Amino acid sequence: MAIFLTGSTGYIGAHVAANLLQQHESTLNLLVRGRDRRDAEMRLWNALQLHMPFKTFHEYLQAKIRIFLGDLTDPRFGLEQDTYDRLVHTTDSIIHCAASLNRKSEKSCLNVNLRGTLEVVQLARYSHHYHGLQRFSNVSTVAVAGKRNHEVVTEDRSIEWERSDYDPYARTKKFCEHMVRELLPDIPLTIFRPSIVLGDSRYPETTQFDMVRSFVFLAGLPVLPFRPDDKIDIVNVDFVADAISTLHMKAAPLYDTYHLSSGNGSQSFREVTEALAAAQSKRTPMFVPILEGPFRSVVNILANRKGVVGHGAALMKVFLPYLTWNTVFDNTRVTTELGRKPAPFSQYSFPLLTFSRDHDFSYPYQPWPAGAGGAAA
Repeated sequence: MAIFLTGSTGYIGAHVAANLLQQHESTLNLLVRGRDRRDAEMRLWNALQLHMPFKTFHEYLQAKIRIFLGDLTDPRFGLEQDTYDRLVHTTDSIIHCAASLNRKSEKSCLNVNLRGTLEVVQLARYSHHYHGLQRFSNVSTVAVAGKRNHEVVTEDRSIEWERSDYDPYARTKKFCEHMVRELLPDIPLTIFRPSIVLGDSRYPETTQFDMVRSFVFLAGLPVLPFRPDDKIDIVNVDFVADAISTLHMKAAPLYDTYHLSSGNGSQSFREVTEALAAAQSKRTPMFVPILEGPFRSVVNILANRKGVVGHGAALMKVFLPYLTWNTVFDNTRVTTELGRKPAPFSQYSFPLLTFSRDHDFSYPYQPWPAGAGGAAA
């Protein structure tokens, strides 16, 4: 029997997969898109090489990983009936991590987040019918809390249906939570809501650069359009992945919903910028909150342009609301249960910034070794 994990080639999902393999010795059923088996294996290797050498990966691929070549949004994931039946009968728990983070595309969020989640729910129902499902863990987001301002939000007060949403991503993820609760009433359910996931506290390398681009851009400005004492809830991905893996494997977690965030320990813009300035022997930027409106207007104009500038501005437009809402998400539940807290962003922000700049916002992927079999054939 195995854990069915979606999103294993994504940033958080790859961290979760590595944690389950290395810390919990789990067997994994992984849904991976690809032109063929070789392509799927290569995609998985690209995702996991941040966490392990090829020899270890290949051993896991032979003994602990079953790849199911399919797509989240297709009926039965696009699998042949006998393959789908094998997935149903070998899955004893599910971690649904895959999602579209395309906050500008309603269509993408509807297809991947809603239709995809419904397909995962169907698998859960079939597996539970035949042999029982130990747990369904749904990786959501703190963005389900909708538009907020100067608040500390607890898990039980996050979803208020009359509150407006920032974007299609938040809207569809909120309904996904509702869907899994309504359609899986007899299955143990855990919902995880990460905040802004940015970097790994253990090492500077990363394979996810969208939010990092915005962070590096802001870090280079001499003047920032923010209130210096506003807090920004950034959490390290290694804490998020460990929380998901540990609580999913736990027989009886204390709660059904957890904020995977920095909570009241979130640092202010002043704390983060002072740490970065000290690391680079530079002056700290000036904070001019009155410039927030003009800054937002310029970003909106540039976001419509093509090329590098337009792409960067489009990313900034997406993330700007989450930088200015001065809202944090209480993490007492997860820190109490794990017995530890996330790493402060200031401790690892400079190595992350340096790696991203030095590698031009790309990860130096290693090719599949010649003669190793599998994708190298």
